[in-house]
Amino acid sequence: MFLQMQVWALLLLQEGGAMGFDLRSMWAQMGVLAKAVVIVLFFMSAWSIGVMIDRLLAYNAARNQSRQFAPAVAGALREGKLDEAIKIADRYKKSHLAKVVVAGLQEFRAHQISTEIPGDEIEASRRALERAEAIVHAELKRGVSSLATIGSTGPFVGLLGTVVGIINAFKGIASEKSTGLGAVAGGISEALVTTAFGLFVAIPAVMMFNYFTNRVESFDVEMGNSSSELIDYFLKRSQKTAAK
Repeated sequence: MFLQMQVWALLLLQEGGAMGFDLRSMWAQMGVLAKAVVIVLFFMSAWSIGVMIDRLLAYNAARNQSRQFAPAVAGALREGKLDEAIKIADRYKKSHLAKVVVAGLQEFRAHQISTEIPGDEIEASRRALERAEAIVHAELKRGVSSLATIGSTGPFVGLLGTVVGIINAFKGIASEKSTGLGAVAGGISEALVTTAFGLFVAIPAVMMFNYFTNRVESFDVEMGNSSSELIDYFLKRSQKTAAK
């Protein structure tokens, strides 16, 4: 999606060049404040692209590893091999499910090994799972909120450049003592470029923020379901142990 937008931008620049639209001369004519606005928008765009790439890689790795982890750990638990299940979880470091499940398994296993640990093993395992879910949720959302900030502030930063461009346009009118198009063309071009750049930065950031938010919500549901199923497994295992 983002690459497609870059292609559109290149096409627009080519069309602009054919119509005599010279970015170099426009940059040279820009005031200091207008240039500062463009530089700020450039860094905002670079940051958002970095976050997008990082989150896409992290989410894809979490999804792929979780798909491999779920059937493997389910088989170990069906056979009652808690130690084997913990080892399997440790092999999938990037899986969000593995990070949550291993916390519950380790807590439950610790209570079974030692009778000196206070508290009920089921309740302790539930709390361990909840803590792990909160930690993994924070890891998954790392950097995503910055996309919302860039998406909401990008147009306003561009609008600041627009205001500066209009001011320069009126200065051109005052200095040239003329109201013709040539007197205001430089200032208007600054205004249009900064506005367009601000929107170009903000639109992908907002779209990817919504996309990442939906993915994090789906990960939260998966972690919640896995925690609930694991607690049910612990209850059944405890009941069997007590019956013996």
